Amino acid sequence: MIDRSFGFYGLAFFGIIGLRYFLMAGGAYCFFYQPFKSIESASLPKSLSPTWQAIKHDIQLSIISSAIFAIAAASIVTAYNLGITRLYSDGDRYGFWYLGASYIIVLILQDTYFYFTHRLFHHPLLFPWLHQGHHQSRYPTPWTSFAFDPLEAIVQSLFLMAIAFIIPLHFITLIAVLTTMTIWAIVNHLGLDRLPLTFPHHWLGNWFIGPAHHSIHHLKYTKHYGLYFTFWDKFLNTEDLNYSPKA
Repeated sequence: MIDRSFGFYGLAFFGIIGLRYFLMAGGAYCFFYQPFKSIESASLPKSLSPTWQAIKHDIQLSIISSAIFAIAAASIVTAYNLGITRLYSDGDRYGFWYLGASYIIVLILQDTYFYFTHRLFHHPLLFPWLHQGHHQSRYPTPWTSFAFDPLEAIVQSLFLMAIAFIIPLHFITLIAVLTTMTIWAIVNHLGLDRLPLTFPHHWLGNWFIGPAHHSIHHLKYTKHYGLYFTFWDKFLNTEDLNYSPKA
């Protein structure tokens, strides 16, 4: 990897992360929503529709989050250049099978970390400081997918930084995890009226979090804290009793 300054990496990653957000979240919004019409004219009743003000707020938070994640990414690459991370680029070091295994392991660990930190952020003493901004969008859109409060973005970036020092990860695996996180967040924040009812309610909804599952969290703050999987919500009784995916 080219050895550049921390500032160079920071600016480069800020551009990459920000561009990825606008392309993916904006693309999903253009595809599933009606950007050239008043949002109030969408299929949701006016009182339930996301507002332009809420979308603008989500974008502002997402730009700040992009900067924070760029600093984390720059720190990881700088540490890699110093030889103190467990990232590697030689695919033969652990074998092809390990690429998939490590990918699944990181997703499970990230989901666990996210569940418990997310639930902690909803504590009344912490919520105004760490998570209230994300919940400005009671009826989220793809723009909400990256709208973390600054302190929350820092906490979530710490996981990605720590994992690079703990578990051997190929750069391809790390990129796959980041891509999965982005796509999953966008899908989870799609309004239910934007997809066929069969999509969020199929049998996979028993095991994986999707729009139906996460939309409940934005309506009922004390339910559905997971990121990828429904396991922790089921095990710790934070899954809404009325949530029942159908085949």
